[in-house]
Amino acid sequence: MTQASHPLATIDGLPAPTRTPLLTGEDPEQKRRELLAYFSQTFALYDSLFDCLADERAWFNKAISLRHPLIFYYGHTAAFFINKLLAARLIEARLDPHIEAMVAIGVDEMSWDDLDDTHYDWPSVAELRSYRTKVRALVTDFIERMPLTLPIQWQSPAWVILMGIEHERIHLETSSVLIRQLPLTWVRPQAHWPICEERCHQPGEVPVNALLPVAGGRVGLGKRDATYGWDNEYGERHIELAPFQASRMLVSNAEYLDFVQAGGYRQQAWWDDEGWGWRQFAGARMPSFWVGDPSEPEQLQLRLMTEQITMPWDWPAEVNQLEAAAFCRWKSAQTGLSVQLPSEAEWQLLREQLAGDQPDWLEAPGNINLSRFASPCPVDACPQAGFFDLVGNVWQWTSTAIDGFEGFKVHPLYDDFSTPTFDGKHSLIKGGSWISTGNEALKSSRYAFRRHFFQHAGFRYLVSRYQEPIIVNPYETDTLVAQYLDFQYGPTHFGVANYAKTLADLAGELCGNHQRALDIGCATGRASFELARHFQHVDGVDYSARFIDVALALAKQDSFRYAMPVEGDLVEYCEARLSAHDLGSAQADRIHFSQGDACNLKPKYDHYDLVLASNLIDRLREPARFLRDIAPRLRSGGLLVLTSPYTWLTDYTPKANWLGGIRENGEALSTHQALQRLLAAEFEELCPPRDVPFVIRETARKYQHTLAQLTVWRKR
Repeated sequence: MTQASHPLATIDGLPAPTRTPLLTGEDPEQKRRELLAYFSQTFALYDSLFDCLADERAWFNKAISLRHPLIFYYGHTAAFFINKLLAARLIEARLDPHIEAMVAIGVDEMSWDDLDDTHYDWPSVAELRSYRTKVRALVTDFIERMPLTLPIQWQSPAWVILMGIEHERIHLETSSVLIRQLPLTWVRPQAHWPICEERCHQPGEVPVNALLPVAGGRVGLGKRDATYGWDNEYGERHIELAPFQASRMLVSNAEYLDFVQAGGYRQQAWWDDEGWGWRQFAGARMPSFWVGDPSEPEQLQLRLMTEQITMPWDWPAEVNQLEAAAFCRWKSAQTGLSVQLPSEAEWQLLREQLAGDQPDWLEAPGNINLSRFASPCPVDACPQAGFFDLVGNVWQWTSTAIDGFEGFKVHPLYDDFSTPTFDGKHSLIKGGSWISTGNEALKSSRYAFRRHFFQHAGFRYLVSRYQEPIIVNPYETDTLVAQYLDFQYGPTHFGVANYAKTLADLAGELCGNHQRALDIGCATGRASFELARHFQHVDGVDYSARFIDVALALAKQDSFRYAMPVEGDLVEYCEARLSAHDLGSAQADRIHFSQGDACNLKPKYDHYDLVLASNLIDRLREPARFLRDIAPRLRSGGLLVLTSPYTWLTDYTPKANWLGGIRENGEALSTHQALQRLLAAEFEELCPPRDVPFVIRETARKYQHTLAQLTVWRKR
């Protein structure tokens, strides 16, 4: 095959794409220049993708119901830089709070995402172009000025920059999939996104796939290279594999056609329950990107990102994981062999036969890293270690549900990147596609999607007896989540009443109107459930997706198990149950849980009769801003209920932003005094402050016994 010159040889006058930078080096200033080039190329490359939109509707209409319209993603990746730099306390102010609230959350079909856009007044394309220009200038200036030592580590400011860059490269790919799902008349081909022109027009012309033997062995999983990685890549796992056979090529459209013509989409026997449920719901008769009638294969076409072409029968079949698994069951029945999708470890063993990795490539070994085409290419075009497409062309579905390796730790600046996918419902894809760049093109990358999602993904099959063990995820109740579950739903200690229930009951008693309530900083949701006894609608909002996921799970299934430390490595297995507290569907039906930033809430959070901010203000970066912004969200006569032990710490709040616990002009200023001053213009204090005790268990013999001051403010 003739390799095209870089389809994106230059973007904005810069060479693109580029290889992932190493975290190591001898010269920090050289590394700074390298990071600046990587950022600039990434930003320009992402902009260039949106050149493919030819109609205003392509920006503002959803390609699929499970994702936002593309206008969201155009702003989201830029706002991500600002949000993470703020979270790391590396910058002090937002560029555009309105845009940054609107495009912060809602990128995937996660239970905590806010994908209801009926209340959104999206910015114009021109506004977001201007915003992206400002972000580019800010980040460029930050890179030029930030302290930089080598090697770059998790705590380094440069790590935050790499996080933003690699995040944008992820969305380069996922946004290209959404463009592929828009009406064809809304998009246009671009010369700098050229498709492969080589293809077979007849199924009978396609090379026949074959099985090749693979020696087993011990496989070590876990990132070892000196490049940026997401938290789920770190840690380790070792698996012993028996010998197996693997298909030499990815499954082509021609090979997959055999399954379609054999009635594969009509026979439930080839599908598991999840797959058959999806097939019925979607009404699927063939792969999603095939266009035409499957009974007339000679008329079939294939939808690419911006074009629709005569079916290239020798290109890889692009399907979701449920379809790939169904094909394997059918193939197993046809051959009498144990045909199945590869596990992560089996793919890794195959991948280790191909030397090198993306940072070392002088020339990419396949259709990956945007080095050849802006589309797939024939399955026999890129030989690699006796196989084809061990990396590149399209992602390869596995049978492995993503979880964390031993030693996994959540990165504190992105706690919702991995753990929400550790639910057994997200399967790993491996190997990268034609548009996979940066971290995605590395051997160590670990990305997972729900099994019914479409990416630029296909599959190869194995003959193997290996069965992926079902691993009970130990991270959905990590130490902090378990502690809050125990605090909010566990037993009382030392005669101290449940804190969340005490606050909710008091709020219900004091509030005159019981229509709408906001529980901001809701954690795992107990106060929200208790407020739903009194109010017709409750919004439970927390910055942590881990907390919101737990609250939603409780609302759906009544119970949630967690492990509490007892002593050393010993734990006690516990269970939180709504029904144990006389809570259930009557309350759950009134609550909407979502992720949100208390200091930059979306406009939809308004018209409340009550706002409860429990133990929140001394954990905010800008507590005064929160108090200023929350006032317009309350109706006249509505109540703002604040509780806090006033444990001001610079870990959470810059000292310049502390409300109290300081000396002002030489005089002591308490937080209550500061609240009276800050809230006087719009609120009256309803009653004298009071102390409310609470107890948090840390281990069997260690507890936090705290007094929070409760103040109640009525909006004038």
